[in-house]
Amino acid sequence: MDVDARRAVPVLRLLRMANTKAPRIGDLIRAGERSFSFEFFPPKDEAGEEQLWQAIRELEPYRPTFVSVTYGAGGSTRETTVRVTGRIAAETSLTPMAHLTCVSHTREELEGVLDSYAEVGIGNVMVLRGDPEAGPRAPWTPTEGGLTYAEELVALTRGRGDFSIGVAAFPEGHPSAASLDADADVLVAKGRAGAEFAVTQMFFRASDYFDLVERVRARGSDLPILPGIMPILNLANIRRQGELIGTDVPASVVERIAAHEGDPVAMRAAGIAIAAELCEELLDGGAPGLHFYTLNRSKATREIFAALNMSV
Repeated sequence: MDVDARRAVPVLRLLRMANTKAPRIGDLIRAGERSFSFEFFPPKDEAGEEQLWQAIRELEPYRPTFVSVTYGAGGSTRETTVRVTGRIAAETSLTPMAHLTCVSHTREELEGVLDSYAEVGIGNVMVLRGDPEAGPRAPWTPTEGGLTYAEELVALTRGRGDFSIGVAAFPEGHPSAASLDADADVLVAKGRAGAEFAVTQMFFRASDYFDLVERVRARGSDLPILPGIMPILNLANIRRQGELIGTDVPASVVERIAAHEGDPVAMRAAGIAIAAELCEELLDGGAPGLHFYTLNRSKATREIFAALNMSV
């Protein structure tokens, strides 16, 4: 047995403990109830692992529709992503969704990952092209023997097992998209290839989300689109991340946050209030739910739930 195989054994054993009849996320979202979900990223060290599991324990009572675990840049955290996803399935009541990207994987490797998921009962997969290791705005170079587009990975996943497939959506357009219309065409194509729902990147104007939904519906697609929510707790960090992924932080939001410069408590409260207002506008406008980017912490998400008068 080679080194990679030996590393995989504990992961597979853990995954086999999971509930093999986990619900399909696509079915849950289409059932009509509002979906609330949380996203985590793979921890880098033991302290990060403890922080992640504290967040999971604190958010589990909110009974989310699902939780997801991301890949690191360039697919660099594959083993940790699989391990954390498996542990969530085995040790909690939560429905986990595994991420899978085209980055740094051949078609054969992608098929192997999907087969491993199917073998152990992980039936929900978030399928993404993924970002190059240099970041979202870096030129895309396909892996030799791999895939180039998320649509291709959706089709591969659909043909490899009975997976419920989620994909990414971009209210302000993907950084590499020629136009908002071209970006909508890509999203619709992913739906036709087998995606059952989409989750958006973070954004701060409800109108951007509703405009995206309108563009997709105009193309004859009823693909459910969950808005992704990132509360602003640090303005500089959010602006930097927004520049990378093509998300604009509106001047009105900057003004409200910047008014509390030097007072981190008041600044945080303003960020939570802005996020809660956005959530309320989205839900009132017919969004099928909310997807929270937790950054492996639970406090901000719980504060938004409290502001929306949503309790455990």
